Amino acid sequence: MHLLSEKVNFQTEGEISIIDLTSEFEKLVLKSGIKNGILSANVIGSTGALTTIEYESRVLEDFRNLLHKLVPKGAGYKHDIIDSNAHSHLRASLIGPSLTINIHDGRMQLGTWQQPVFICLDVRSRSRKVAVTIIGE
Repeated sequence: MHLLSEKVNFQTEGEISIIDLTSEFEKLVLKSGIKNGILSANVIGSTGALTTIEYESRVLEDFRNLLHKLVPKGAGYKHDIIDSNAHSHLRASLIGPSLTINIHDGRMQLGTWQQPVFICLDVRSRSRKVAVTIIGE
């Protein structure tokens, strides 16, 4: 059994910026030398999330609009008394902080139009980290 543990660092533009992590994850799978196993990733922070989506501008716009409708900014959330980003925490909780992708024959098992993405849900640009562990043989 082999293991690779790394962090992916990047800068975001702020509220609902979506970062395609496919190439970063592919580099780590290659670096690991693991042919069959799993890639596990998790956000370090409470206002970011991970999921997969087709990384196409209209789908991304639809996704942003959906988040605005589901958890609107400034809807009287109690946490806003502290720092006006309650909606950021709530959106992140709905999507989730982690993602697991199977690896087979040295490649992530993803659909043709499926890309792993980080979603920045905070109200400002930030330096972000995603912890990645790849385990297998």
